[in-house]
Amino acid sequence: MANSIKDQEDILAKLNIHQLNPMQVEAIAVIEKTTNTILLSPTGTGKTLAFLLPLLKTLDATIDEVQALIVVPSRELAIQIEQVLRIMGTGFKVNAVYGGRTMAKDKSELKHNPAILIGTPGRILDHFMNDRFSKESIKTLILDEFDKCLDKGFSDEMKGIIANVPRINKRILTSATQNIEIPPFVRLDKPVLINYLKEKKALKLEIKTVISPLRNKSQTLLDLVMHLGNEQGIVFCNLKENIEYLDKFLTEKKISHSTFSGEMEQYDRDRALIKFRNGTSQLLIATDLAARGIDVPELKYIIHYDVPASEEEFTHRNGRTARVNTKGTAYVMRWEKEEFPEFIKNPNRANISVKAPRKAQYWETLFISGGRKDKISKGDIAGLFFKQGEINKDQLGTIELKQDCAFVAVPLAIADDLVRKLSNTKLKKKKVRITVLE
Repeated sequence: MANSIKDQEDILAKLNIHQLNPMQVEAIAVIEKTTNTILLSPTGTGKTLAFLLPLLKTLDATIDEVQALIVVPSRELAIQIEQVLRIMGTGFKVNAVYGGRTMAKDKSELKHNPAILIGTPGRILDHFMNDRFSKESIKTLILDEFDKCLDKGFSDEMKGIIANVPRINKRILTSATQNIEIPPFVRLDKPVLINYLKEKKALKLEIKTVISPLRNKSQTLLDLVMHLGNEQGIVFCNLKENIEYLDKFLTEKKISHSTFSGEMEQYDRDRALIKFRNGTSQLLIATDLAARGIDVPELKYIIHYDVPASEEEFTHRNGRTARVNTKGTAYVMRWEKEEFPEFIKNPNRANISVKAPRKAQYWETLFISGGRKDKISKGDIAGLFFKQGEINKDQLGTIELKQDCAFVAVPLAIADDLVRKLSNTKLKKKKVRITVLE
């Protein structure tokens, strides 16, 4: 039986949030009293919390069945929402299911019904078709990034999912994109629209063009990165071939970076984001998969190495910078003989001749073979590095704790020394292996 829901102030304190923003306040009030809601707000404005807080109030702690279904277009977004709910400490069981994860792991976790199930369309429909849990108590349906969930690639799965949840009495659809047609099978009758897409976004985002004299823009990209110094950013490519080429090129030029695309195994995608979050990688070279639904720090810039095919993807990519109250720049790279599409209007030309001061890569990421299931906490890890590793607080970077492992950022200069000192030591009665994350 689940515990009672903690009050909102307690939840916000756990998330280290001092107060809700105006969009969240309005969305929560509307969702609580509305059957069907569409929430449109830019990337990074807190839509997840805006639908999770009112969702919790709909759950019944006495029902041991799935009560809410959150459908998302990507694995990363499923994992992110699951992590937010776990940090919130609601007392309700939550599970995320998605492709790229073993079905055995799903089945094991679903033996005990979660109150909230998060997942990608194909994996959710698989569980539905195999009757792995009752769908009778699912009353709330949330489509996060609904424009992606409902596009042609997922339409058959979405029809199958919605046909299997006839008792829905609350629907919440969120997106950072406007003018998306919602198909009739969603049964979104007379929805209330909350639209924050026009909220001063244009004032905070500056779009600049970077001209390459050569069709191969890699050297111009390097010039731009040298101009920007050590600031972190995402470099968006349309093709995996371009990502592979830039990976080799930037490695040769000793620019710290990670790659991120749908072609990669989930294991590698997770580790690319970990290294980007903790500062080991300066750049994330990515497809449009990184345009939404991933948990990364505030970015002062993004780079369109390849111009996206549509205005919608241009908007989503740009949404990774100039978030909430911060300013940001989107650099659009083009060969001097290329034309810009119509949706890129009057960008200023960037002067990248001036180079910013650059420092060598500072952080490195260490892998630890123990996690939450071993009763290991972040405090335990910090204690090991301070006492036996003999480092000071400034030398301990971000710690990310997972169910069965952990990742720690430490200075590159002492990473190998720490591995020698700490590998095969005990953390909470478990002997852990510590290695440099490749």
